[in-house]
Amino acid sequence: MLATAVDEARQGRDEGGIPIGAALFTRSGELLGAGHNRRVQEDDASVHAETDAFRRAGRRRNYRDTVMVTTLSPCWYCSGLVRQFNIGAVVIGESANFVGGHEWLADLGVEVIVLDDPTCVELLGTFIHDHAELWNEDIGE
Repeated sequence: MLATAVDEARQGRDEGGIPIGAALFTRSGELLGAGHNRRVQEDDASVHAETDAFRRAGRRRNYRDTVMVTTLSPCWYCSGLVRQFNIGAVVIGESANFVGGHEWLADLGVEVIVLDDPTCVELLGTFIHDHAELWNEDIGE
């Protein structure tokens, strides 16, 4: 599942955007939707990786049996999306470069798994080093 999110992150980077990717799956592993941060590409501050994946997944009556897989700890905006729609689990590639709201989600009963994946850490870490101003804009600094 993480490979799908990493592929999305690389696609975002290759498009000149911020390399964060996400995918929404059922618990049985069916891919519902995948996306990446498109803030730069679409000139739209609301298109984060998780929201892009969620939008591409289409409507469901219930999201409790879904898993949001993301390359980075979800920001408060994306954590709110998980909470609002009762997504049952979040798998996080890394939280070394940024810690969002995943502890809050865990406190609310969402299953949270942080993988500390070195590929995810390097992908975003390199971007932050090379594009600090754009990264700071993305996280609201």
